Amino acid sequence: MEEEIVARREKGGFWVGLAAVLFYPITGIARRVYIGDEKVPRQGPALLVLNHISHLDPVVDAVFVHRAKRVPRFLGKESLTRTPIFGKIFVGSGQIPVSRGSAAAGDSLKAAHEALQAGKIVVIYPEGTITKDPAGWPKESFTGAARLAIQNDVPVIPIARWGTSQLFNGYTKKFTPFPRKTITHRVGDPLDLSAYREGSVRSASKLREVTKVMMDEVTRLLAEIRDEEPPSEKPGESA
Repeated sequence: MEEEIVARREKGGFWVGLAAVLFYPITGIARRVYIGDEKVPRQGPALLVLNHISHLDPVVDAVFVHRAKRVPRFLGKESLTRTPIFGKIFVGSGQIPVSRGSAAAGDSLKAAHEALQAGKIVVIYPEGTITKDPAGWPKESFTGAARLAIQNDVPVIPIARWGTSQLFNGYTKKFTPFPRKTITHRVGDPLDLSAYREGSVRSASKLREVTKVMMDEVTRLLAEIRDEEPPSEKPGESA
């Protein structure tokens, strides 16, 4: 009889443990539905590409990845490092601060490259900020995720998540726990980006095309969750 091989949980240390203690009860407010979560690698590097609809997204996405027995590394605004409590968790758990519009911006991608090369899970929101589309569809995205995707030969996994904006609206700051919400993650198959890794990986047109490939798949997965047709064009990029 073959023995079942059970994946061991990736060790995260004190700060990841503290985040779990705080984040699990928050996500427990809503029902969690995971579709295709077995596609998240239980070991080795991977780049997870998601849509961004609420400031609660990193919390529920962190729990989603942690339940897959992995420790997520998020790219987040550098200003998060200065927030009470959460800032210490962000830094202590090995997250990756992004200093937008400065010479240090490239360092964040370098740190993300290093994390992937070290066999870690990196989570990125190509939109950069939560969408301002009233219907919650993804907006035009930045190309940083594409750079990571084609400069690292690792699984690039599109994931759509829906329900967090109904629980907490980032623009109205309205928290609505009742009636109980459902937060759904739908995981797609790893994208085949091998053709884009040939030749120059810094071509602006190539980066835009890869960004479109990734976000089109995220949008398709989101449409499946919502059972709706997405708009033919993405909302314009917001500041």
